[in-house]
Amino acid sequence: MFQATDELLKQIRLGEDSSLELKDLRYKGNQVNEPHRNSMADELAAMANTSNGVFVLGVDDKSRTVVGIPEDKLDVVETWLRGICNDLVNPQLFCRIRKLPVVAEDGVERVIVRVDVPKSLYVHQSPGGYYHRIGSSKRQMTPDILARLFQQRSQARIIRFDEQSVTVAPRECLEKNLWGKFKTPLSPDSDDDFLIKLKLLTQDDDGKICPSVSGILMACKNPQEFLPNAFIQAVAYRGTERDAAYQLDARDIFGPLDVQIIEAYKFVEKNMKVYAVKEPARRDIPQFAMQAIFEALVNAVAHRDYSIQGSKVRLHMFSDRVELFSPGAILNTMTIESLPLRQSSRNELLTSLLARCPMPFADFPGERNFLMDKRGEGVPIILSVSEKLSGKRPEYRLIDDTELLLTIFAAQPPHQSPDGSALVIDHSPMH
Repeated sequence: MFQATDELLKQIRLGEDSSLELKDLRYKGNQVNEPHRNSMADELAAMANTSNGVFVLGVDDKSRTVVGIPEDKLDVVETWLRGICNDLVNPQLFCRIRKLPVVAEDGVERVIVRVDVPKSLYVHQSPGGYYHRIGSSKRQMTPDILARLFQQRSQARIIRFDEQSVTVAPRECLEKNLWGKFKTPLSPDSDDDFLIKLKLLTQDDDGKICPSVSGILMACKNPQEFLPNAFIQAVAYRGTERDAAYQLDARDIFGPLDVQIIEAYKFVEKNMKVYAVKEPARRDIPQFAMQAIFEALVNAVAHRDYSIQGSKVRLHMFSDRVELFSPGAILNTMTIESLPLRQSSRNELLTSLLARCPMPFADFPGERNFLMDKRGEGVPIILSVSEKLSGKRPEYRLIDDTELLLTIFAAQPPHQSPDGSALVIDHSPMH
Protein backbone atom coordinates (compact mmCIF):
# COMPACT_ATOMS: atom_id res chain seq x y z
CA MET A 1 0.00 0.00 0.00
CA PHE A 2 2.72 2.50 1.04
CA GLN A 3 4.95 1.56 -1.87
CA ALA A 4 2.06 1.96 -4.31
CA THR A 5 1.21 5.38 -2.82
CA ASP A 6 4.84 6.55 -2.98
CA GLU A 7 5.02 5.44 -6.61
CA LEU A 8 1.80 7.33 -7.38
CA LEU A 9 3.19 10.53 -5.81
CA LYS A 10 6.32 10.22 -7.97
CA GLN A 11 4.12 9.89 -11.06
CA ILE A 12 2.09 12.93 -10.00
CA ARG A 13 5.28 15.01 -9.77
CA LEU A 14 6.14 14.01 -13.36
CA GLY A 15 2.73 15.18 -14.61
CA GLU A 16 0.06 13.80 -16.89
CA ASP A 17 0.77 11.30 -19.65
CA SER A 18 -1.14 8.75 -21.71
CA SER A 19 -2.10 6.75 -18.61
CA LEU A 20 -2.32 9.43 -15.88
CA GLU A 21 -4.89 12.21 -15.55
CA LEU A 22 -4.88 14.74 -12.69
CA LYS A 23 -8.00 16.65 -11.60
CA ASP A 24 -8.67 19.37 -9.04
CA LEU A 25 -12.34 19.45 -8.07
CA ARG A 26 -14.58 22.42 -7.29
CA TYR A 27 -17.75 22.23 -5.23
CA LYS A 28 -21.04 24.07 -5.03
CA GLY A 29 -22.88 23.21 -1.86
CA ASN A 30 -22.92 19.46 -1.53
CA GLN A 31 -22.19 18.77 -5.19
CA VAL A 32 -19.15 18.61 -7.46
CA ASN A 33 -19.35 21.68 -9.71
CA GLU A 34 -16.13 21.32 -11.73
CA PRO A 35 -15.18 19.55 -13.88
CA HIS A 36 -18.53 19.19 -15.64
CA ARG A 37 -20.03 15.68 -15.55
CA ASN A 38 -20.07 15.40 -19.35
CA SER A 39 -16.43 16.44 -19.62
CA MET A 40 -15.40 13.94 -16.96
CA ALA A 41 -17.36 11.20 -18.75
CA ASP A 42 -15.51 12.00 -22.00
CA GLU A 43 -12.14 11.75 -20.22
CA LEU A 44 -12.97 8.43 -18.53
CA ALA A 45 -14.34 6.88 -21.72
CA ALA A 46 -11.29 8.04 -23.70
CA MET A 47 -8.99 6.27 -21.23
CA ALA A 48 -11.03 3.05 -21.29
CA ASN A 49 -11.03 3.10 -25.10
CA THR A 50 -7.24 3.36 -25.17
CA SER A 51 -5.39 1.64 -22.32
CA ASN A 52 -5.24 1.01 -18.58
CA GLY A 53 -5.01 4.34 -16.79
CA VAL A 54 -5.36 6.20 -13.52
CA PHE A 55 -7.24 9.38 -12.63
CA VAL A 56 -6.14 11.15 -9.46
CA LEU A 57 -8.69 13.56 -8.03
CA GLY A 58 -7.52 16.23 -5.61
CA VAL A 59 -4.40 17.29 -7.55
CA ASP A 60 -3.84 20.53 -9.45
CA ASP A 61 -2.80 19.40 -12.94
CA LYS A 62 -0.79 22.57 -13.67
CA SER A 63 1.29 22.84 -10.48
CA ARG A 64 1.09 19.08 -9.77
CA THR A 65 0.29 20.00 -6.17
CA VAL A 66 -1.76 17.70 -3.94
CA VAL A 67 -4.60 19.93 -2.75
CA GLY A 68 -6.69 17.03 -1.47
CA ILE A 69 -10.41 16.46 -1.11
CA PRO A 70 -12.22 17.58 2.07
CA GLU A 71 -13.26 14.57 4.13
CA ASP A 72 -16.89 15.72 4.18
CA LYS A 73 -16.87 15.64 0.36
CA LEU A 74 -15.42 12.16 -0.13
CA ASP A 75 -18.78 10.37 -0.33
CA VAL A 76 -20.10 13.14 -2.60
CA VAL A 77 -17.16 12.61 -4.98
CA GLU A 78 -17.61 8.85 -5.02
CA THR A 79 -21.34 9.17 -5.76
CA TRP A 80 -20.55 11.69 -8.50
CA LEU A 81 -18.06 9.31 -10.11
CA ARG A 82 -20.37 6.29 -9.96
CA GLY A 83 -23.18 8.30 -11.50
CA ILE A 84 -20.93 9.33 -14.39
CA CYS A 85 -19.72 5.75 -15.02
CA ASN A 86 -23.25 4.29 -14.82
CA ASP A 87 -25.33 6.98 -16.53
CA LEU A 88 -23.12 8.94 -18.94
CA VAL A 89 -20.84 6.27 -20.39
CA ASN A 90 -22.29 3.57 -22.66
CA PRO A 91 -21.73 0.70 -22.06
CA GLN A 92 -21.39 1.21 -18.32
CA LEU A 93 -17.79 1.72 -17.25
CA PHE A 94 -16.36 -0.36 -14.40
CA CYS A 95 -13.77 1.68 -12.49
CA ARG A 96 -12.02 0.99 -9.21
CA ILE A 97 -12.41 3.95 -6.83
CA ARG A 98 -10.13 4.28 -3.80
CA LYS A 99 -9.68 7.00 -1.16
CA LEU A 100 -6.02 7.39 -0.27
CA PRO A 101 -4.41 9.48 2.51
CA VAL A 102 -1.09 10.93 1.31
CA VAL A 103 1.48 13.30 2.80
CA ALA A 104 1.84 16.29 0.48
CA GLU A 105 5.09 18.16 -0.15
CA ASP A 106 4.24 20.66 2.61
CA GLY A 107 4.12 17.77 5.10
CA VAL A 108 0.35 17.91 5.58
CA GLU A 109 -1.70 14.74 5.17
CA ARG A 110 -4.50 15.06 2.63
CA VAL A 111 -6.92 12.64 1.01
CA ILE A 112 -6.99 12.00 -2.71
CA VAL A 113 -9.25 9.73 -4.77
CA ARG A 114 -7.61 7.28 -7.15
CA VAL A 115 -9.73 5.96 -10.02
CA ASP A 116 -8.30 2.96 -11.87
CA VAL A 117 -9.75 2.73 -15.39
CA PRO A 118 -9.16 -0.63 -17.09
CA LYS A 119 -8.71 -0.97 -20.82
CA SER A 120 -12.18 -2.13 -21.77
CA LEU A 121 -13.38 -4.92 -24.01
CA TYR A 122 -15.90 -2.38 -25.34
CA VAL A 123 -15.89 0.84 -27.29
CA HIS A 124 -17.43 3.39 -24.94
CA GLN A 125 -19.52 6.33 -26.03
CA SER A 126 -19.70 9.43 -23.84
CA PRO A 127 -21.74 12.66 -24.16
CA GLY A 128 -19.22 14.16 -26.61
CA GLY A 129 -19.03 11.09 -28.85
CA TYR A 130 -16.29 8.46 -29.18
CA TYR A 131 -12.91 9.51 -27.78
CA HIS A 132 -9.51 7.95 -27.39
CA ARG A 133 -6.42 9.21 -25.63
CA ILE A 134 -3.28 10.50 -27.35
CA GLY A 135 -0.60 11.47 -24.87
CA SER A 136 -2.18 13.46 -22.06
CA SER A 137 -5.25 14.61 -23.98
CA LYS A 138 -8.38 13.08 -25.49
CA ARG A 139 -9.25 13.17 -29.19
CA GLN A 140 -12.36 12.31 -31.18
CA MET A 141 -11.84 9.02 -33.01
CA THR A 142 -11.84 9.25 -36.79
CA PRO A 143 -14.25 6.87 -38.60
CA ASP A 144 -11.49 4.48 -39.66
CA ILE A 145 -10.03 4.22 -36.13
CA LEU A 146 -13.50 3.77 -34.66
CA ALA A 147 -14.42 1.04 -37.14
CA ARG A 148 -11.18 -0.83 -36.48
CA LEU A 149 -11.63 -0.58 -32.71
CA PHE A 150 -15.20 -1.86 -32.91
CA GLN A 151 -14.02 -4.84 -34.95
CA GLN A 152 -11.17 -5.69 -32.58
CA ARG A 153 -13.19 -5.43 -29.42
CA SER A 154 -16.29 -7.17 -30.73
CA GLN A 155 -14.18 -10.24 -31.44
CA ALA A 156 -12.65 -10.14 -27.95
CA ARG A 157 -16.08 -9.65 -26.41
CA ILE A 158 -17.59 -12.71 -28.08
CA ILE A 159 -14.84 -14.86 -26.64
CA ARG A 160 -14.46 -13.60 -23.10
CA PHE A 161 -16.83 -10.91 -21.91
CA ASP A 162 -17.96 -12.99 -18.95
CA GLU A 163 -14.31 -13.17 -17.85
CA GLN A 164 -13.91 -9.37 -17.77
CA SER A 165 -12.92 -7.75 -14.47
CA VAL A 166 -15.54 -5.89 -12.45
CA THR A 167 -13.08 -3.52 -10.84
CA VAL A 168 -15.68 -1.76 -8.67
CA ALA A 169 -16.42 -5.01 -6.81
CA PRO A 170 -14.32 -6.15 -3.83
CA ARG A 171 -12.96 -9.66 -3.74
CA GLU A 172 -14.92 -10.27 -0.53
CA CYS A 173 -18.29 -10.07 -2.33
CA LEU A 174 -17.74 -13.63 -3.61
CA GLU A 175 -19.19 -15.93 -0.94
CA LYS A 176 -17.82 -19.40 -0.27
CA ASN A 177 -21.27 -20.91 0.25
CA LEU A 178 -22.02 -19.91 -3.37
CA TRP A 179 -18.80 -20.91 -5.13
CA GLY A 180 -17.97 -23.91 -2.94
CA LYS A 181 -20.15 -26.19 -5.09
CA PHE A 182 -17.65 -25.83 -7.94
CA LYS A 183 -14.73 -27.29 -5.92
CA THR A 184 -13.52 -30.83 -6.50
CA PRO A 185 -10.88 -32.95 -4.75
CA LEU A 186 -8.43 -31.85 -7.47
CA SER A 187 -9.01 -28.12 -6.89
CA PRO A 188 -6.19 -25.99 -5.39
CA ASP A 189 -6.25 -25.73 -1.60
CA SER A 190 -5.93 -21.94 -1.65
CA ASP A 191 -9.30 -20.26 -2.16
CA ASP A 192 -7.84 -17.43 -4.22
CA ASP A 193 -5.81 -19.82 -6.39
CA PHE A 194 -8.96 -21.85 -7.03
CA LEU A 195 -11.10 -18.80 -7.84
CA ILE A 196 -8.47 -17.35 -10.17
CA LYS A 197 -8.05 -20.70 -11.93
CA LEU A 198 -11.83 -20.93 -12.32
CA LYS A 199 -11.82 -17.28 -13.52
CA LEU A 200 -14.28 -16.14 -10.88
CA LEU A 201 -11.48 -13.83 -9.76
CA THR A 202 -9.14 -11.98 -12.10
CA GLN A 203 -5.64 -10.69 -11.47
CA ASP A 204 -4.10 -7.85 -13.46
CA ASP A 205 -0.44 -7.20 -14.25
CA ASP A 206 -0.05 -5.21 -11.02
CA GLY A 207 -1.29 -8.12 -8.94
CA LYS A 208 -4.68 -6.54 -8.17
CA ILE A 209 -7.40 -9.11 -7.64
CA CYS A 210 -11.09 -8.47 -8.28
CA PRO A 211 -14.13 -10.51 -9.32
CA SER A 212 -14.97 -11.29 -12.94
CA VAL A 213 -18.41 -10.79 -14.47
CA SER A 214 -19.03 -14.53 -14.04
CA GLY A 215 -17.82 -14.36 -10.45
CA ILE A 216 -20.34 -11.63 -9.70
CA LEU A 217 -23.17 -13.46 -11.48
CA MET A 218 -22.57 -16.87 -9.91
CA ALA A 219 -20.93 -16.29 -6.51
CA CYS A 220 -22.16 -12.91 -5.28
CA LYS A 221 -25.31 -12.77 -3.15
CA ASN A 222 -26.45 -9.52 -4.80
CA PRO A 223 -25.02 -9.31 -8.35
CA GLN A 224 -27.31 -6.36 -9.07
CA GLU A 225 -25.19 -4.17 -6.79
CA PHE A 226 -22.48 -4.25 -9.48
CA LEU A 227 -24.43 -5.35 -12.60
CA PRO A 228 -27.73 -3.50 -12.12
CA ASN A 229 -29.61 -5.17 -15.00
CA ALA A 230 -28.67 -8.76 -14.19
CA PHE A 231 -32.10 -9.88 -13.03
CA ILE A 232 -35.38 -11.30 -14.34
CA GLN A 233 -38.52 -9.17 -14.49
CA ALA A 234 -41.49 -11.54 -14.16
CA VAL A 235 -45.10 -10.48 -14.71
CA ALA A 236 -48.31 -12.55 -14.96
CA TYR A 237 -51.35 -11.02 -16.71
CA ARG A 238 -54.96 -12.13 -16.49
CA GLY A 239 -55.72 -12.00 -20.22
CA THR A 240 -53.83 -11.84 -23.50
CA GLU A 241 -52.78 -8.16 -23.38
CA ARG A 242 -49.89 -6.43 -21.64
CA ASP A 243 -52.03 -4.27 -19.39
CA ALA A 244 -51.01 -3.22 -15.87
CA ALA A 245 -54.68 -3.10 -14.85
CA TYR A 246 -54.88 -6.88 -15.38
CA GLN A 247 -51.68 -7.92 -13.59
CA LEU A 248 -52.10 -11.01 -11.44
CA ASP A 249 -48.56 -11.17 -10.10
CA ALA A 250 -45.26 -9.37 -10.60
CA ARG A 251 -41.79 -9.87 -9.22
CA ASP A 252 -38.24 -8.77 -9.92
CA ILE A 253 -36.10 -11.88 -9.39
CA PHE A 254 -32.61 -11.16 -8.05
CA GLY A 255 -29.68 -13.21 -6.78
CA PRO A 256 -27.07 -15.48 -8.40
CA LEU A 257 -28.04 -16.86 -11.80
CA ASP A 258 -28.89 -20.37 -10.59
CA VAL A 259 -31.22 -18.84 -7.98
CA GLN A 260 -32.83 -16.64 -10.65
CA ILE A 261 -33.55 -19.68 -12.84
CA ILE A 262 -35.09 -21.61 -9.94
CA GLU A 263 -37.24 -18.70 -8.74
CA ALA A 264 -38.46 -17.82 -12.25
CA TYR A 265 -39.44 -21.47 -12.79
CA LYS A 266 -41.43 -21.37 -9.53
CA PHE A 267 -43.08 -18.12 -10.64
CA VAL A 268 -44.45 -19.78 -13.78
CA GLU A 269 -45.46 -22.91 -11.87
CA LYS A 270 -47.30 -20.79 -9.30
CA ASN A 271 -49.17 -18.65 -11.82
CA MET A 272 -50.14 -21.12 -14.51
CA LYS A 273 -53.39 -23.09 -14.66
CA VAL A 274 -53.58 -26.87 -14.39
CA TYR A 275 -56.71 -28.63 -15.66
CA ALA A 276 -57.88 -31.99 -14.36
CA VAL A 277 -59.78 -34.19 -16.82
CA LYS A 278 -61.75 -37.37 -15.94
CA GLU A 279 -61.47 -39.93 -18.79
CA PRO A 280 -62.61 -41.77 -16.49
CA ALA A 281 -59.22 -41.75 -14.72
CA ARG A 282 -58.08 -38.28 -13.78
CA ARG A 283 -55.45 -36.66 -16.02
CA ASP A 284 -53.78 -33.29 -15.34
CA ILE A 285 -53.14 -30.94 -18.25
CA PRO A 286 -50.78 -28.06 -17.42
CA GLN A 287 -51.13 -24.74 -19.21
CA PHE A 288 -47.43 -24.84 -20.15
CA ALA A 289 -44.85 -27.61 -20.51
CA MET A 290 -42.60 -26.91 -17.52
CA GLN A 291 -39.69 -28.78 -19.09
CA ALA A 292 -39.76 -26.27 -21.96
CA ILE A 293 -40.12 -23.32 -19.55
CA PHE A 294 -37.09 -24.52 -17.63
CA GLU A 295 -34.92 -24.91 -20.76
CA ALA A 296 -36.03 -21.48 -21.98
CA LEU A 297 -35.13 -19.80 -18.68
CA VAL A 298 -31.70 -21.44 -18.57
CA ASN A 299 -30.95 -20.35 -22.13
CA ALA A 300 -32.18 -16.80 -21.55
CA VAL A 301 -29.98 -16.32 -18.49
CA ALA A 302 -26.93 -18.17 -19.80
CA HIS A 303 -26.77 -16.66 -23.29
CA ARG A 304 -27.97 -13.08 -22.82
CA ASP A 305 -25.64 -10.15 -23.47
CA TYR A 306 -24.76 -8.74 -20.05
CA SER A 307 -23.07 -5.71 -21.58
CA ILE A 308 -26.37 -4.17 -22.73
CA GLN A 309 -27.32 -1.47 -20.26
CA GLY A 310 -30.93 -0.79 -19.32
CA SER A 311 -32.14 -4.21 -20.44
CA LYS A 312 -32.98 -7.27 -18.40
CA VAL A 313 -34.46 -10.72 -19.02
CA ARG A 314 -38.26 -10.27 -19.12
CA LEU A 315 -40.68 -13.12 -18.42
CA HIS A 316 -44.29 -12.22 -19.24
CA MET A 317 -47.15 -14.70 -18.77
CA PHE A 318 -50.52 -14.40 -20.50
CA SER A 319 -53.56 -16.65 -20.66
CA ASP A 320 -52.53 -17.92 -24.10
CA ARG A 321 -48.71 -17.70 -24.07
CA VAL A 322 -45.45 -16.99 -22.28
CA GLU A 323 -43.07 -14.40 -23.73
CA LEU A 324 -39.43 -14.50 -22.74
CA PHE A 325 -37.17 -11.62 -23.80
CA SER A 326 -33.40 -12.08 -23.62
CA PRO A 327 -31.06 -9.10 -24.28
CA GLY A 328 -28.63 -9.50 -27.14
CA ALA A 329 -28.63 -10.50 -30.78
CA ILE A 330 -27.91 -14.02 -31.94
CA LEU A 331 -24.20 -14.61 -32.38
CA ASN A 332 -23.14 -13.80 -35.91
CA THR A 333 -22.55 -17.46 -36.77
CA MET A 334 -26.19 -18.35 -35.99
CA THR A 335 -29.65 -17.70 -37.43
CA ILE A 336 -33.16 -18.19 -36.07
CA GLU A 337 -33.53 -21.21 -38.35
CA SER A 338 -30.30 -22.81 -37.12
CA LEU A 339 -31.08 -22.52 -33.38
CA PRO A 340 -32.50 -26.09 -33.11
CA LEU A 341 -29.58 -27.53 -35.09
CA ARG A 342 -26.48 -25.81 -33.74
CA GLN A 343 -25.13 -24.44 -30.50
CA SER A 344 -22.94 -21.43 -29.85
CA SER A 345 -22.35 -19.64 -26.58
CA ARG A 346 -21.77 -15.95 -25.90
CA ASN A 347 -20.74 -16.75 -22.31
CA GLU A 348 -18.60 -19.87 -22.28
CA LEU A 349 -17.55 -19.53 -18.65
CA LEU A 350 -21.11 -18.97 -17.43
CA THR A 351 -22.45 -21.98 -19.31
CA SER A 352 -19.70 -24.21 -17.92
CA LEU A 353 -20.52 -23.06 -14.37
CA LEU A 354 -24.27 -23.56 -14.79
CA ALA A 355 -23.50 -27.05 -16.12
CA ARG A 356 -22.00 -27.79 -12.68
CA CYS A 357 -24.97 -26.54 -10.63
CA PRO A 358 -27.07 -29.46 -9.31
CA MET A 359 -30.66 -29.76 -10.47
CA PRO A 360 -32.88 -28.64 -7.56
CA PHE A 361 -36.23 -30.12 -8.64
CA ALA A 362 -36.83 -33.73 -7.61
CA ASP A 363 -40.04 -33.90 -9.66
CA PHE A 364 -38.63 -32.31 -12.82
CA PRO A 365 -40.37 -33.84 -15.86
CA GLY A 366 -37.17 -34.25 -17.90
CA GLU A 367 -33.92 -36.13 -17.38
CA ARG A 368 -31.46 -33.65 -15.95
CA ASN A 369 -28.83 -33.74 -13.18
CA PHE A 370 -27.53 -30.18 -13.65
CA LEU A 371 -29.08 -26.85 -14.60
CA MET A 372 -27.30 -26.52 -17.94
CA ASP A 373 -27.25 -29.05 -20.73
CA LYS A 374 -24.08 -28.73 -22.80
CA ARG A 375 -25.22 -31.14 -25.53
CA GLY A 376 -27.27 -28.52 -27.35
CA GLU A 377 -30.62 -30.19 -26.61
CA GLY A 378 -32.29 -27.18 -24.97
CA VAL A 379 -33.92 -25.60 -28.03
CA PRO A 380 -35.13 -28.92 -29.54
CA ILE A 381 -36.74 -29.77 -26.17
CA ILE A 382 -38.44 -26.35 -26.01
CA LEU A 383 -39.88 -26.81 -29.49
CA SER A 384 -40.94 -30.45 -29.24
CA VAL A 385 -42.51 -30.69 -25.78
CA SER A 386 -44.34 -27.36 -26.15
CA GLU A 387 -45.77 -28.28 -29.54
CA LYS A 388 -46.85 -31.68 -28.20
CA LEU A 389 -48.79 -30.01 -25.37
CA SER A 390 -50.30 -26.99 -27.14
CA GLY A 391 -50.35 -28.14 -30.77
CA LYS A 392 -48.51 -24.97 -31.68
CA ARG A 393 -44.78 -24.67 -32.28
CA PRO A 394 -42.96 -22.02 -30.17
CA GLU A 395 -41.61 -19.03 -32.09
CA TYR A 396 -38.25 -17.26 -31.89
CA ARG A 397 -38.02 -13.68 -33.14
CA LEU A 398 -35.19 -11.16 -33.18
CA ILE A 399 -36.24 -7.63 -32.21
CA ASP A 400 -34.17 -4.72 -33.60
CA ASP A 401 -31.06 -6.94 -33.55
CA THR A 402 -30.80 -6.32 -29.80
CA GLU A 403 -33.22 -8.77 -28.16
CA LEU A 404 -34.34 -12.37 -28.72
CA LEU A 405 -38.01 -13.09 -28.05
CA LEU A 406 -39.26 -16.63 -27.45
CA THR A 407 -43.03 -17.19 -27.43
CA ILE A 408 -44.32 -20.46 -25.93
CA PHE A 409 -48.02 -21.06 -26.49
CA ALA A 410 -50.43 -22.34 -23.86
CA ALA A 411 -52.41 -25.56 -24.01
CA GLN A 412 -56.07 -25.01 -24.77
CA PRO A 413 -58.34 -25.81 -21.81
CA PRO A 414 -60.43 -28.93 -22.40
CA HIS A 415 -64.21 -28.60 -22.50
CA GLN A 416 -66.63 -30.38 -20.21
CA SER A 417 -68.57 -33.10 -21.99
CA PRO A 418 -72.36 -33.44 -21.52
CA ASP A 419 -71.97 -36.59 -19.40
CA GLY A 420 -69.41 -34.93 -17.14
CA SER A 421 -66.61 -37.32 -18.11
CA ALA A 422 -64.31 -34.42 -18.90
CA LEU A 423 -64.74 -32.40 -15.72
CA VAL A 424 -62.32 -29.47 -15.74
CA ILE A 425 -60.82 -28.32 -12.46
CA ASP A 426 -58.91 -25.02 -12.59
CA HIS A 427 -55.91 -25.07 -10.24
CA SER A 428 -54.76 -21.57 -11.10
CA PRO A 429 -53.65 -19.43 -8.11
CA MET A 430 -56.09 -17.15 -6.34
CA HIS A 431 -55.14 -13.46 -6.37
